[in-house]
Amino acid sequence: MKLGTPLSASAVKVMLLGSGELGKEVAIELQRLGVEVIAVDRYADAPAMQVAHRSHVIAMTDAAALRALVLAERPHLIVPEIEAIATDELARIEADGLAVVIPTALAAQLTMNREGIRRLAAEELGLPTSPYRFASSLEELVAGASAVGYPCFVKPVMSSSGKGQSYVQDEAEVEAAWAYALSAGRVEQARVIVEGRIDFDFEITQLTVRSLGADGQIETSFCAPIGHRQVKGDYVESWQPQAMSPLALERSRDMAARVTEALGGRGLFGVELFVSGDEVWFSEVSPRPHDTGLVTLATQTYSEFALHARAILGLPVDASLREPGASAVIYGGMEARGVAFEGVAEALKVPTADLRLFGKPEAFERRRMGVALARGEDTDQARQRALQAANCVRVVAG
Repeated sequence: MKLGTPLSASAVKVMLLGSGELGKEVAIELQRLGVEVIAVDRYADAPAMQVAHRSHVIAMTDAAALRALVLAERPHLIVPEIEAIATDELARIEADGLAVVIPTALAAQLTMNREGIRRLAAEELGLPTSPYRFASSLEELVAGASAVGYPCFVKPVMSSSGKGQSYVQDEAEVEAAWAYALSAGRVEQARVIVEGRIDFDFEITQLTVRSLGADGQIETSFCAPIGHRQVKGDYVESWQPQAMSPLALERSRDMAARVTEALGGRGLFGVELFVSGDEVWFSEVSPRPHDTGLVTLATQTYSEFALHARAILGLPVDASLREPGASAVIYGGMEARGVAFEGVAEALKVPTADLRLFGKPEAFERRRMGVALARGEDTDQARQRALQAANCVRVVAG
């Protein structure tokens, strides 16, 4: 693909469907390569919109509105960043030759829905996973939870960043979990997955890149594994590299290669896995940069965002680790619009620390408003520094 000049007839145009903090970093990397970026989201002034050439506010689950926008903008590439998208319409857009969907329209359909990707991984590819059932009613959920055993996890089949997820210890908690899942799901129909608990030592994100090799064929590259800590399904800190046995690493990368090959296309994928000793279980996959991968802004030669931009444009990639590092989330801590940040100078006095303040127009108690990054001689030191820097930053009324 030739790279042209933005806002001219030669421009390569990329449309981001979803314009949060991850999309913002992808937009910045695309801008550095002279790509014309169109940012789309359901609300105005989203982070990626602030660095794009143009932006649009639409309901991305509205198939007619999505097609109309694609016809108006005529992007070369469409890059989904969130789950709430009319993926069936994306498939029609791709089939009609209007744009290339990253990594593919089929991949977007499968991975935006936990049911699609779990059935692909467990039932078609035969990858080890936690026991699971799907449910479309409270009665089905009760039966499913009993089948997989307590304790278990209940999640909407479509949601993001841990929203709507519950840890259920017995049948008395199932009804509340059902109601919470429905409140946070990103589709109108009621559908959840209930998963049995696996006793694992840690969970990782195996960032996996499908890009064009020197021979013009797709090749797969792996970043160093990322460890992370979650609270209610939402990541609060991550570090890279995560120490693990050579056999577990080999198995992780084999699983990641198999599932991403099945999905096809080019780009970066975030493959989530559970690890216990040498044993590995598949959890989920995102066909785009992963929130835990924000740590790569501090650790790698090229961040996950730069890797994604290069891969989708057909350019060479380098997934190598530069040094150990960590990230720690900065939460809103309040409900307000146009918030301000205090303690930034103190945070940046922490050795090797850096910040990304996302620029979200509205804060919520548990909304990610920024992230602190730090490097270290090892991940323990990096984690301590990242958490120290994050704790310095205070979100206040503007």
